[in-house]
Amino acid sequence: MKKKILCLAAVAAVGLAAGASLTSCSKKEIFHIYAWNTEFQGYFNKYVSDEKNNDDSNAVHHLNGVEVKWTITPSDNGAYQKALDEALANNESFSEDEKVDMFLAEADYILKYVNSDATLDVKTAYGVNDFSQAYKYTVDQVTDTSGVVKGASFQCCPAGLIYRRSIAKAVLGTDDPTEVQKHVATWEKYNETADLMAAAGNKMTASFADTYRVYSNNAASPWVKDNKLEVPAFVNTWMDQAKDQLDKGETTTYGVWDGEKSAEFKKTGKTFCTFGPAWYYNFCMGPAMGNGTASTAPDETKDNYSPDHTWGDWAVVKGPQAYFWGGTWLLGAKGGNNTDLVGKTMNAFLKDEEILKKLVVDDGQFSNNKKVNGAVATENETQKKGNGFLGGQNDTKIWVDMADSIVVKNNTIYDQLCNEGIQTAFGKFLKGELDSKEKVLPEFYADIARSYPTLVIPSSK
Repeated sequence: MKKKILCLAAVAAVGLAAGASLTSCSKKEIFHIYAWNTEFQGYFNKYVSDEKNNDDSNAVHHLNGVEVKWTITPSDNGAYQKALDEALANNESFSEDEKVDMFLAEADYILKYVNSDATLDVKTAYGVNDFSQAYKYTVDQVTDTSGVVKGASFQCCPAGLIYRRSIAKAVLGTDDPTEVQKHVATWEKYNETADLMAAAGNKMTASFADTYRVYSNNAASPWVKDNKLEVPAFVNTWMDQAKDQLDKGETTTYGVWDGEKSAEFKKTGKTFCTFGPAWYYNFCMGPAMGNGTASTAPDETKDNYSPDHTWGDWAVVKGPQAYFWGGTWLLGAKGGNNTDLVGKTMNAFLKDEEILKKLVVDDGQFSNNKKVNGAVATENETQKKGNGFLGGQNDTKIWVDMADSIVVKNNTIYDQLCNEGIQTAFGKFLKGELDSKEKVLPEFYADIARSYPTLVIPSSK
């Protein structure tokens, strides 16, 4: 998941709390983990590491006395994959303190590692064998072509349409999620609502790329088949919709991570909706409006407080199509020695109900444990509790209702750069950097050819 600079800053601010006592028979003094940002590091420090009640974000953490070392490389332009590939290729020859024990991967490229010799069977190597409460797609994502499970995810990421209640009430006459869903239940309804928003002086979305993931996660064909790059049909559908809405003033040329888009989450914003899972409003929307995170209410006594916040003015619905966005998987690296610590970490985030409930209730996440999520959803319904950021809505129930319908299909090892590349090329056209839409695909093809020279690329003629 692409929690960029804004999201990284928020995650780095996560506090430290009590962790579980874990045993180890490690021969080395470093438990080494590779990642592209600090989100999981924050949760690891807070719930699994030895340190307790430590609010120093720069403190060194340990697992049963073993120092934990993090190597963080941002994922932009495939940088994380390049750094990780080099490390894994040399892992068995590294010194004991440099060996990679565990690394993180995203859905867009995870198959490359799952179907390689660089990763190990989590059941035999790490004693991670209970996936009974995990969502099926999260297990499918890390199952290789021989049926061997190579990793575990600590979160499930169903995603929906997140809308501004005050704008919904002003334009649609209601901010009730059940009623608002009727206005965005199909792409036809969504487009009609975008017209209504523009007529009232609002934008439907703050980025032309806001809808991209909804389309791409429902693609009817993969980006690459038989070593040939094939642009899926959804790409033209998405581009036509985005261009039409840009021409009508219903969206902008901003990217999904641009500061101008994030500014629309503030009180002065005039944008009706965005798209995302629980991590998006918790780690991107909340910080953008000066809140810290969406799981923490605004506090006037804090330095990051902003009177321009929109806490409570949001809600979430399914939107035109069910989809998921992001997710983080933990994989063990061949050549690493701390197999027991890898196993303890994976099992903690799969099965430890105390940790996982805190992850949902305190951190606004949606865990990869059906029992825990279901219990929180039921408890919230019974006690009339909900997410303050979402005006008291029980978003856990929303995600529970959506999560089992997530199906992973047509994904390839090339997805990250293809998904990013087509958005970049199309964005250049929308901004006038390319003088015609016909030049978008040649621009995209050239970019992919540089990254994957062995792929058969369609002719640009």
